[in-house]
Amino acid sequence: MSQTAESDRETTQARHQAARAVYEQITANIARIMQGQAASTRKLLAAFASGGHVLLEDFPGTGKTTLAKALARSVDAKFKRIQFTPDLLPSDILGVSVFSQRDQQFHFHEGPIFSNILLADEINRASPRTQSALLEAMGESQVSVDGERRDLQGLFFVIATENPVEFRGTYPLPEAQMDRFAMQFALGYVQSAEEVAILTAQEHNHPLSELKTCASLADVLGLKRAVEEVRISAELKRYAVDLVGATRTMPGVQLGASPRASIALMKAAQALAFFEGLEFVMPEQIQELAVPVIAHRVVMEPQARFSGQTARGVVEEVVKKTRVPA
Repeated sequence: MSQTAESDRETTQARHQAARAVYEQITANIARIMQGQAASTRKLLAAFASGGHVLLEDFPGTGKTTLAKALARSVDAKFKRIQFTPDLLPSDILGVSVFSQRDQQFHFHEGPIFSNILLADEINRASPRTQSALLEAMGESQVSVDGERRDLQGLFFVIATENPVEFRGTYPLPEAQMDRFAMQFALGYVQSAEEVAILTAQEHNHPLSELKTCASLADVLGLKRAVEEVRISAELKRYAVDLVGATRTMPGVQLGASPRASIALMKAAQALAFFEGLEFVMPEQIQELAVPVIAHRVVMEPQARFSGQTARGVVEEVVKKTRVPA
């Protein structure tokens, strides 16, 4: 190996070590707030570092909003929260042009979507028209307002929440919206000992108020670049495509996962491999992420749903049946 190549390799290793330290710092910071949610934090940061968006669907009070806030406070970036309600309008998200009497011109006032981390709280409470305001932003990192394209910032991450038990006054997210989310997962209830620790932590005030920033915007962008450099073989790319493609032919499935699921699965697996200190993706990372990345994109036939089949079960069966590359 030449001296230049050796020097480049050492520089890359140093850069990756620094990026991995950023991940560990953010993880430790969130762990101070979120008791017993290491697995959920790992998935959230995998999406965050790979450029995807996350939908948290769980019962009220399980910590969905707290997790989003803990991430936002850990990173020195612009954070905005939108509380979705039935009367919310697209302009409340994107922004609006206001006419100025002073210079007789329209001036655009940016909406909360022009941020780095956006919390879309209870997203299914807004009308489909308002929900669709996020589609272009989540898919292309840009918005079109008044016929003009406006690019979003280098880091744009959406964390949306919804409660699966509330149906009155809600609007189910359409398939196109669900497909924009790289992952969907639930936090679940923590163990009794961890719940006691939560009570102790909040006995006098909420620990979020004391949480300090531990990473800059530049640190996060460096982490994203390092994740992109993790190698994935052609065999594992084909494995990811086979897993996603198999959902389209499974009995009881009305609509299988799209190619966007294959891309999200590959990128999120790169992030997990990087978190584990690997230079390349292994089948285990793809298998771990198959359900949170693919299941929410699969639409079951009504008869299959009535018989008890679920999208999660379909994906788990696909993982068992699909041959793993040697």
